[in-house]
Amino acid sequence: MKYTPSILLLICLSVFISCQPKEKTRNGKIKVVTTTGMIYDAVINIGGDLVEAQALMGPGVDPHLYKATQGDLKKLQDADIIFYNGLHLEGKMGEVFEKLERIKNVEAVSSTIPDSLLRESEQYPGTFDPHIWFDVALWSQAVHNVQSYLVTFDPEHADTYIENGKSYLSSLDSLHQQILVSINQIPESQRTLITAHDAFGYFGEAYGIEVKGLQGLSTLSEPGLKDISNMVNMIAEDSIKALFVETSVSKKAINAVIEGCRENGLEVRIGGSLYSDAMGPFGEFEGTYIGMVDHNVRTIVNALK
Repeated sequence: MKYTPSILLLICLSVFISCQPKEKTRNGKIKVVTTTGMIYDAVINIGGDLVEAQALMGPGVDPHLYKATQGDLKKLQDADIIFYNGLHLEGKMGEVFEKLERIKNVEAVSSTIPDSLLRESEQYPGTFDPHIWFDVALWSQAVHNVQSYLVTFDPEHADTYIENGKSYLSSLDSLHQQILVSINQIPESQRTLITAHDAFGYFGEAYGIEVKGLQGLSTLSEPGLKDISNMVNMIAEDSIKALFVETSVSKKAINAVIEGCRENGLEVRIGGSLYSDAMGPFGEFEGTYIGMVDHNVRTIVNALK
């Protein structure tokens, strides 16, 4: 029988951990492993000096296509807490995490968000859009889940997590308000955001901008010639000024649309590069959640207004 890397990871990790009790391994700081950089940013802002966090998926990494490595096995093995996004963002790894919840402290940050607030897939009923971080108010609920989990895991330092969380969530509320003001700089007739895949749906609903993605919610799907042709026709009909590429997704599909436009006598340009499923380099402003969102909003407004 042939096993996928994710299933092999589960087997190896389960065998190792099942021999150990599911309890806190407190040697100094709490060791936290996250999948995405966005979750990592929430953890370090809330945990502060009490946590030692690392993200499996760095800048430019597509979580839909990510495959676990041997190095990941060691990190997950040593972690006191594992946070992942959930809603199938991490593909097969999501199934691994669901099973690990029985023997490790594992939490999907999206688990406390009601289905009524999630975007349901039109193609696959009961499946929801995992890109919750693009509605800052919605992402704040995921951040609050991280805070609550840390408080429960380490009640001795609950006051610190609560105070840090209050400060961070206040910053997110300010960011949410700033986005609403910024998007209003774009004339309503020009509020159309075209990207490689459908990652910005929550952004569009929260901030009043129409979003069109060539691919579906996951980059596992590939746009066909009909998808590209339909997009070219829409650009012509709506006089779209610019398209956007994503740092974690191939530019191939967007370039095909631009070429299709040129063949039809249409001039359309790349409006800039957006962070979608991964943040910028760690240590830089764009390598923080707030910096990532700020960069995206400024890029979109400057290209479309």
